[in-house]
Amino acid sequence: MHYWLLKSEPTTFSIDHLAQRAGKRDSWTGVRNFQARNFLRAMQRGDLAFFYHSSAKDTGIAGIVQVVRESYPDPTALDPKDDHYDPGSQAAKPVWYTVDVKLERKLKRLVPLSELKQHRELSDMRLLKRGNRLSVMPVDKKHWDAILKLE
Repeated sequence: MHYWLLKSEPTTFSIDHLAQRAGKRDSWTGVRNFQARNFLRAMQRGDLAFFYHSSAKDTGIAGIVQVVRESYPDPTALDPKDDHYDPGSQAAKPVWYTVDVKLERKLKRLVPLSELKQHRELSDMRLLKRGNRLSVMPVDKKHWDAILKLE
């Protein structure tokens, strides 16, 4: 099993949006960064990910999701009506990928970014590195466990 972190702006798609979905699952579409795309392609069914609220008044880890479908071509890249449309994408040669995730659970409380930064054992976590803006990233098991203790 691998551990990940998925970022979303809560005004666009929050943990509560996912919790209200029928079956509490959805596709993680719209990723348009090659490194983040490669991380999506590396995800395996059963992997767990923190659901992180970014670019908000209260940024932080809000819950846990599970990968329930491994990567496949992101249909939003081919839809001219979608905000994530990419005119360079082709169905025969997909550039962008998505995975399906389901809600495992919301955390007992949002663990804010400011609190994560205060813990020495998390200092080398990718999320906390200066300039890191990826919406999809791996999480080391030691960081995963340390964050769950903060909950």
